[in-house]
Amino acid sequence: MNETDIKDIIVRKMRPGDLKEVLAIEKVSFPTPWSENMFLEELYSPICNDFVATSDGEIVGYISFLTVLDEIHLRNIAVREDRKRRKIASKLLGEMFKISSEKGTNWCTLEVRKSNYAAITMYKKFGFVISGIRPRYYSETREDALIMQATLE
Repeated sequence: MNETDIKDIIVRKMRPGDLKEVLAIEKVSFPTPWSENMFLEELYSPICNDFVATSDGEIVGYISFLTVLDEIHLRNIAVREDRKRRKIASKLLGEMFKISSEKGTNWCTLEVRKSNYAAITMYKKFGFVISGIRPRYYSETREDALIMQATLE
């Protein structure tokens, strides 16, 4: 699959049966991965939104975000290692923005590792700006997190 095949990516709501594949992506993507129970809590929470990106029936990425009043908070986004840099994360973010528009939210926030240049660059393309720092936010590495936010229109 190359970048022009992004149209073949289907984004749909995450289901409990997806968790085996989601957890496999999660474990290689983050130093402190979420547990199955954390994802299950997300799936059954009325304020959480969890989606997967699929290609030929396989899960290639996922996104988790909260909707609280007029705000979206991006909690988690990851793409399978062998499918990175193919605009899958961008497609997932696009879905998040579509849903935010439908729900009437006005802005979105997230935290990102200060060293995660690829993610920061992608978020900036979606209109996010750095609005602050959370010192030593990531407990396993004590790395700072950048707070980024975007105004939604």
